[in-house]
Amino acid sequence: MILKDKKILITGILTDKSIAYATAQVAIENGAQVVATGFGKGLRITERAVKRLSDDIQVYEMDIQNEDQVSSTVKSIEENFGNLDGILHAIAFSPTEAMGGNFINTSIEDATTSFEVSAFSLKTLSQHFAPILNKPASIVALDFDNSQAWPGYDWQGVAKSSLQSIVRYLAFYMGKDGIRVNAVAAGPLATTAAKNIPGFADMDDEWNQRAPLGWDSKNAIPVAKVVNFLLSEFSETVSGEIIHADGGAHAIGGTMLPS
Repeated sequence: MILKDKKILITGILTDKSIAYATAQVAIENGAQVVATGFGKGLRITERAVKRLSDDIQVYEMDIQNEDQVSSTVKSIEENFGNLDGILHAIAFSPTEAMGGNFINTSIEDATTSFEVSAFSLKTLSQHFAPILNKPASIVALDFDNSQAWPGYDWQGVAKSSLQSIVRYLAFYMGKDGIRVNAVAAGPLATTAAKNIPGFADMDDEWNQRAPLGWDSKNAIPVAKVVNFLLSEFSETVSGEIIHADGGAHAIGGTMLPS
């Protein structure tokens, strides 16, 4: 078991379809102790979801945009759970006005919200939890391939590009403390968040056609396994990386072969 006796914080668990939920499931199967966070209306949803995994998972309220609350959550987790060996950052949000083909007309306020919640939050999370991370430790962020434009994804795509850069800078600045920082760029999965992405169905169809290994958007476990690899000490020399867990679709362009 690659995470035996490791203590892992999982953010972003909403339903059993989410990558965060699958990550927690695989982590527990590999010997980890898991703690979770949620906030607002989603807090109760998170609490119900983790009950399907274990009665022992504590859920703490944490709004990543409220730094006082983040600090309070860090203190509570340290007192009740102890130091952490790893963190999954599964936090993202864009206003409706920042997606769906409204790129040119998006306001700076909506673009800023996309950046703050989906990208800068990784810095906030890493900064506040660093004092209770064991050495070595691992921070993993969930990403989506943004080496090209995905019409409709718009400012969330820009935020994900920023997230990748933040991963690299955090890997540099936190490396001296033995903290690895990486991201997993997953293919499209039929999660609660995906339902809010305009054109998701079309993206899903195209992905399955392009991925050499095929792609099942209803199964988050293969992505969760990659996340758990990065959380484990098997990845002790890996930091600043964006690992694609997408069936290989990111490497393949359009086809020139006759159908």
